[in-house]
Amino acid sequence: MKTSPNIARFKFKKFHKFNFNFLTSLEQKAFFLRFGQYGLQARESGKLTFKQIEACRRTLRRGISKKELLWIRVFPFVPVTKKSIASRMGKGKGNISHWMAPIKAGQILFEINYPFFNKAHLILSKAATKLPLKTKVIKLKF
Repeated sequence: MKTSPNIARFKFKKFHKFNFNFLTSLEQKAFFLRFGQYGLQARESGKLTFKQIEACRRTLRRGISKKELLWIRVFPFVPVTKKSIASRMGKGKGNISHWMAPIKAGQILFEINYPFFNKAHLILSKAATKLPLKTKVIKLKF
């Protein structure tokens, strides 16, 4: 997998400083399961870096077989820049250090299809330990 999102899709590769005030509200679009039977839902707002999302993806992929499907519902689209510590003031904005995804409370992060609830709950709980947010395993209601 790539180490960062494709920056060719953006008009400008460096954003203004991202405002996180909108994260206080609840998520409304990605609140329900759409693809899988079980999912990992964020219980609080925050930020996820690309490395955290990738660590979760690897944990989930290790737990399920190739037949079971996995959906990643978050994408790190916000570039975070950082200047080196030794540089003086001015001379423009720093280089992109990492990519980040803003997360609202209630947002579905990952979804999987799995035949057994107990095993799916265990796999999603292991993936949740890789995240800095409080999460909850949810199940599709029929």
